[in-house]
Amino acid sequence: CKQQHDQAVVSTQSGHYGRDPTEDVKRPLTNRRKVKPTKLRSSIKPGTVLILLAGAHRGKRVIFLKQLPSGLLLVTGPYKINGVPLRRVDQAYVIATSTVVEIPAIANDKLTDAMFKRKAKPTKNEREMFIENTSEEPKISAERIALQKEVDAVVVPAVKKVEMLPSYLRSKFTLTKGQFPHQLKF
Repeated sequence: CKQQHDQAVVSTQSGHYGRDPTEDVKRPLTNRRKVKPTKLRSSIKPGTVLILLAGAHRGKRVIFLKQLPSGLLLVTGPYKINGVPLRRVDQAYVIATSTVVEIPAIANDKLTDAMFKRKAKPTKNEREMFIENTSEEPKISAERIALQKEVDAVVVPAVKKVEMLPSYLRSKFTLTKGQFPHQLKF
């Protein structure tokens, strides 16, 4: 009969061969995706008349000015013609029409995503501390109004050069019974 020798096996690994730690540690998943700039749809070029599909101005026709670094589109009514101010819009929420306005290049460094940044709302504790400031309505800054007038001064004359374009921009886009958007040519 063979004798069994008690040998102590020294392991440097913890339970289950080192695969499972005793406590769960949350680790973020690796992200290998690179941030790429948003590709602009081929039908959208500066001066293209777009139809807004969502938001406060849905159904209105606007003029595309440029694509912002965030990938959003910068559009304007112009405000003087149909009341749509300078706005950022995702290209998924617009229909590009075949109408194009020849607008001169607007070289303004102020037309960026930072211009549209809103002031942070006060927290509940801040509202309680400063009760008299809670009734503030968000007001449009004088800088933004001046910028809108500056853009309108360039876009409005270009719009008025094209026959019937001001009235086209004023009219809202609607569908009637029997009209289907996939069968329309914009």
